Amino acid sequence: MSRMRGWRDHVRGWRGRAYGWRDRVRGRGGRGQVPDAALAGGTALLLVAGTLAGPAQGAPHGPIEYALLLAGTLTLAARRRFPVVVALVTAACMMVYSVRAAVGPSAAFPVLVAVYTAVLAGHRAAAVAAGTVFLGGELAAGLSSGAGAGTGGFPQQSTGLLVGWFVAAGVMGVVSRHRGDDLRRAEDRAAEAERTREETARRRADEERLRIARELHDSLTHSISVIKVQAGVAVHLARKRGEEVPGPLLAIQEASGEAMRELRATLEVLRDDGPPGSGLDRLPELVERSRATGLPATVVVDGERRPLSADVDRTAYRIVQEALTNAARHAGPAVASVRITYGAEELTVQIDDDGGAAPGAEPVPGVGLSGMRERVTALGGRLRAGPRSEGGFRVRAELPVDGPA
Repeated sequence: MSRMRGWRDHVRGWRGRAYGWRDRVRGRGGRGQVPDAALAGGTALLLVAGTLAGPAQGAPHGPIEYALLLAGTLTLAARRRFPVVVALVTAACMMVYSVRAAVGPSAAFPVLVAVYTAVLAGHRAAAVAAGTVFLGGELAAGLSSGAGAGTGGFPQQSTGLLVGWFVAAGVMGVVSRHRGDDLRRAEDRAAEAERTREETARRRADEERLRIARELHDSLTHSISVIKVQAGVAVHLARKRGEEVPGPLLAIQEASGEAMRELRATLEVLRDDGPPGSGLDRLPELVERSRATGLPATVVVDGERRPLSADVDRTAYRIVQEALTNAARHAGPAVASVRITYGAEELTVQIDDDGGAAPGAEPVPGVGLSGMRERVTALGGRLRAGPRSEGGFRVRAELPVDGPA
């Protein structure tokens, strides 16, 4: 079980990393907005700083040039959400800006980022269109002016260099997209493996449950039925002879009938995985049987009764049942009291007896106490069981009213 939980945690971590990569690749969610805004602002700042530091390299910059520069760079903040629009707008703005200001290859940087993003999102046609618009404008401007767009070389050489950059950006986008697809397929395979393992474990649990149900039916049902029939015959014969039926014999008859009902409910749970029928609504019957066995018991309910989850209701009943059974076996002549307290967030179940348990004595851990502790712990509650300071024994369980978190 621990290995299965470890595998499940590993798969979930893998799935989280894959989803994170997919969000980064496809631009879903808001986690990429802040880095994109920083990228857009940084690019605009660098290009503006370059034009201010070296205005003599190109044509004079006016309001139109700065507006084109800012429009072509700041749109990168939305590159993940609108990759096609950003690619085309950035390419057009930076192409016009480059032609008017003759700043050279530096104007291609925002366009390269936009082309990479468009390819990464699967819009290769838009990326090609954006690159063509920018490169075509650069080449036309260089041929018309007879210079390399401000680089001092031939326009064909400058444009060829930019073509290489754009091809590299497109290749990087394709590689990154394939990487994201590989991670997504790995995530799907891991999820499928997890589902297969869970289905296999569930099937084996069902088979084991059916096997236990068969064993219980073949062994305990017959024995309890014999006890019930023999007790019924003894009661019938005693009444037929006009004798008073002993109390212990009546208790055996009633307890055997209750045991048969409990066993049938347990078998139904094992076969159908449905909720058993034992809960606090059957507490009066349980106390009556306890009195019939010679253990006087009282029940006090504090707080407003309200519906409980099936697990909490069943666990509370089992705790009272086990505590009264232990008191009848080990406390000697004693009186038991059961107190059920409905709190705002907890259900408190407390069973006290004034038997022979000495104060300070360590309780002997048995199957009953271990079973109670396991039930309470499974629900996220607390259990305390031990001798009382005034003598006797106390079992106190605090259960969350809504069941396990």
